[in-house]
Amino acid sequence: MNVAFFLKPKSKVAFLYDYYSIRQGLEKMCYHGYTSIPVLDRDGRYLTSISEGDFLWYVIKGENTEEQIDIKNEEAKNISDILKPDKNPPVKITATMEEMILKAMDQNYIPVVDDRGFFIGIITRKDIIKYFYDTAVLDKEPEEEIALK
Repeated sequence: MNVAFFLKPKSKVAFLYDYYSIRQGLEKMCYHGYTSIPVLDRDGRYLTSISEGDFLWYVIKGENTEEQIDIKNEEAKNISDILKPDKNPPVKITATMEEMILKAMDQNYIPVVDDRGFFIGIITRKDIIKYFYDTAVLDKEPEEEIALK
């Protein structure tokens, strides 16, 4: 099975650049309703993923000295200031189905990069499960019909 079959292309995926401000990152995540989102560098290379929890821990760790966070003050700080490298490692477009399944067990989505490390899209756990469900149901139906006759 070709990994590209499951690929949701970059043009249809929300992502952040590492130079975006924390405010921009939070606003984009909120707008799209995601709990985690890929982060790219200026050239489009995948760096890592950032989650709601990363933003929350940033606030909790006391790196903001005010008692109540003012999101407008976060304009000066970049997402790159709070990234955790290797949080959601990508696969290459040449990855095997076994690699995909193993990653999908731990990640809601799997970032996909080309041979140069450029982000080209994601594969969602939902799409992988749906494929196997559809395959299993389609394969079983004919047998069940024959057994009933």
